[in-house]
Amino acid sequence: MGERCRAALRVLVLQAAWALAGGQVRYSVPEEAEAGTVVGRLAQDLGLEAGEAEARRLRLVAQGRRASVEVSGASGALLVSSRLDREELCGKSAPCALRLEVLVERPLRVFHVELEVTDINDNAPIFPAARKNLSLSENSPPGFQIPLEGASDADIGANAQLSYTLSYSEHFSLDLQKTEEDGESLFLVLRKPLDRETIPVHRLVLTASDGGRPSLTGTMELVISVVDVNDNAPQFNQSVYRVQLPENAERGTLVTRLNATDLDEGANGNISYSLQILSPQGGRDVFRIDKNSGEIRLRGDLDFEEDSLYRLQVDATDKGTPPLSGHCKVVLEVLDVNDNAPEVRVTSLSVPVSEDAAVGTVVALLSVSDRDSGANGRVRCWVWPASPFGLEATFAGSYSLVLREALDRERVSEYEVEVRAEDGGAPALRASRGLRVPVSDVNDNAPAFAQAVYTVLARENNAAGAELARLWARDPDEAGNGRVSYSVWEGGAAAASSSSWSSWSGAAGGGWRPASSYVSVDAESGRLWALQPLDYEELQVLQFEVRAVDAGEPPLCGNATVQLFVLDENDNAPALLPPAGSAPEAGGAAAEAARAAQAAGGSVSASDTLWAWAAWGAPAGQVVAKIRAVDADSGYNAWLRYELWEPRGKGPFRVGLYSGEVSTARALDEADGPRHRLLIVVRDHGEPARSATATLSVSLVEAAEAALAAAAGSSSSSRAAPGADAGAGAAGAATNVWLVVAICAVSSLFLLAVVLYGASRWAPRAAVLSGPGPTTLVCASEVGSWSYSQRHSRSLCVADGAAKSDLMVFSPNFPPPPPGAAPKDTQPEPSALLGTVSDASLVHFSVPSHPPSG
Repeated sequence: MGERCRAALRVLVLQAAWALAGGQVRYSVPEEAEAGTVVGRLAQDLGLEAGEAEARRLRLVAQGRRASVEVSGASGALLVSSRLDREELCGKSAPCALRLEVLVERPLRVFHVELEVTDINDNAPIFPAARKNLSLSENSPPGFQIPLEGASDADIGANAQLSYTLSYSEHFSLDLQKTEEDGESLFLVLRKPLDRETIPVHRLVLTASDGGRPSLTGTMELVISVVDVNDNAPQFNQSVYRVQLPENAERGTLVTRLNATDLDEGANGNISYSLQILSPQGGRDVFRIDKNSGEIRLRGDLDFEEDSLYRLQVDATDKGTPPLSGHCKVVLEVLDVNDNAPEVRVTSLSVPVSEDAAVGTVVALLSVSDRDSGANGRVRCWVWPASPFGLEATFAGSYSLVLREALDRERVSEYEVEVRAEDGGAPALRASRGLRVPVSDVNDNAPAFAQAVYTVLARENNAAGAELARLWARDPDEAGNGRVSYSVWEGGAAAASSSSWSSWSGAAGGGWRPASSYVSVDAESGRLWALQPLDYEELQVLQFEVRAVDAGEPPLCGNATVQLFVLDENDNAPALLPPAGSAPEAGGAAAEAARAAQAAGGSVSASDTLWAWAAWGAPAGQVVAKIRAVDADSGYNAWLRYELWEPRGKGPFRVGLYSGEVSTARALDEADGPRHRLLIVVRDHGEPARSATATLSVSLVEAAEAALAAAAGSSSSSRAAPGADAGAGAAGAATNVWLVVAICAVSSLFLLAVVLYGASRWAPRAAVLSGPGPTTLVCASEVGSWSYSQRHSRSLCVADGAAKSDLMVFSPNFPPPPPGAAPKDTQPEPSALLGTVSDASLVHFSVPSHPPSG
């Protein structure tokens, strides 16, 4: 046995080498080989390096019946795993070849291996029965033949080639006849006439030996009873009947009708039929014969795929004494019909498929078969419905489901693929197999905001932590690839202060500040929060970018620009400015005064008294002083109006509603007294309005003294100490002392006073507009000046005070003048602030908070 295995293995190696040269791996192994027997070095024959078989997951996929072989993970050799029985696997078919599929992953490849199981002589011949009783008339002539049912051997080839021997007998011998049409026929031949009285019963042993080495045998005992007299046996009209039936013939169908005749008369000529099955043995349940008529009918079902040919032996026996028999053969050929639909099996499925998988990627391996033969067994396959997948034939009955087009999970996340098969029969039979192919996600989509630019309006003095807006970015990827986190991108922020909102200046006077110091965005929800209260006077526009980043690998991001506009509230009261011609630092402190007023949270009253002089006899309308104030707010909140609070009624002075100029209401005379104390209220147009008060002390002097005081006031501060009255008296006394000296200069002084008065009264007033571009001169009136720009912000310079610019959007309409206002002081008021701000170009207006001085 060991020598046979070694010889078989040598043959196996030669066959494997020949198969590799032909493009297919073929091995051979004898049946009944012990478990662990090496069939072949599969990994080496497939071209894999040492140790690569386990790394690339070399494995075997059995098709159909159990293969009883396995692949060693360590060595990559093909081993016998369990008992191989060629007769169980293939029956009488020769050669017995098993088709195996070998898969190699990383990358996925399929190889086809044909394993031939060779036969060994492990089955002895078997007779249908251990004992057979025969009857033979004593008058049977020499040469009379009695057909015997031969033995069967499950092996094939030489191991199934049977030879027969008969135990010694001088009366009988064996005759084995072989024909191409009928195959082998075994006969017991009478060599010498029988004598019942001498030997009534002959007992012989029939031995069948196969051609294996060593040879195996089987025996059957023949018991021959010698009877007398009935010397004519029934005879059939033909020795062999050939019949064809389709495999779908119904039960009860007539197979054939036999006819045998007997020349004897009476009981010796009365024939009965019996059926003997030669092959296959299972045919005994398929046929039945009417013993009187000789009709053979179906009592079972035919199946071409199981047995395509039946050999039947029919005996016709008379009722003579002794009975004689005649014999014939019936050969039934089963015709194939298309009664088997194709079978589709999935041998390997690699899912999910990544959406960036390359065209040609193998998704699944399929095996398609049809048990029918000929055109009924020819199968064609296709994929339905039209999808990015297709079939490629890799071997007879084997297909690969491959990717034909690029995938996009965001468009289709899962495919329901149906592989359909149809045979060539008429009518054709179909089969299908559904496959679910999910598509796995890759990070190929960056987050995208709903808007490229978000415009957000926020009122100043908002609470810290207040929600300003909610941003949202969409990422069609799934899981981490679509999970978006938000952050303020410092590289895309810009803050606008009082100088230019499109600049990078940040807080006024405080240097650059990042956007993250003002706002914060929630990383998960995209909510925009204010980190601190906003101050319009510090910041009007904050422009920054919000970045949305997904959690993919590598991460992708998208940006959106946020323009945060701070809306002004009336949180600053007017602040008084020093009179024109005061110390330079006074004008620079105007903004500080405005912020101090805001911090006070209410009206701001001037603690110092402003001083002015008016000449006796001054005509009506002569300007004696100008009240100057500024408001840190913007727009209506910074638009100031001046009202004379005390004295009320018909006093000798009045104040311009919007100009702040204090002028004579009528001609002054001595009845008006030497000094007047005026209380002037400066009020803005905010809701609620805020105000400040100024006290103006006007002294009535002679025209010459008024001119001197005006000249002195142009080079010194107009704020005087409380003892200014004594100073005025001293000046009068000095004039009397120096009257002689000055009489010559009276005319000159008078002319000088007239010139100065005319200059102060009629000199044109103008506001200077300054900013990033060239200086612009804007026409002024008693209610102030308006400057307009679409591209640049302008700064309004009021006399020598601090420049002020405001970002506002106004309606072109003007409301009617307030009732009771003097025609001279009446100016149109700007309309309310528009409630919304769009992404279009903004219009910048500079609104003065106080009238320009002369």
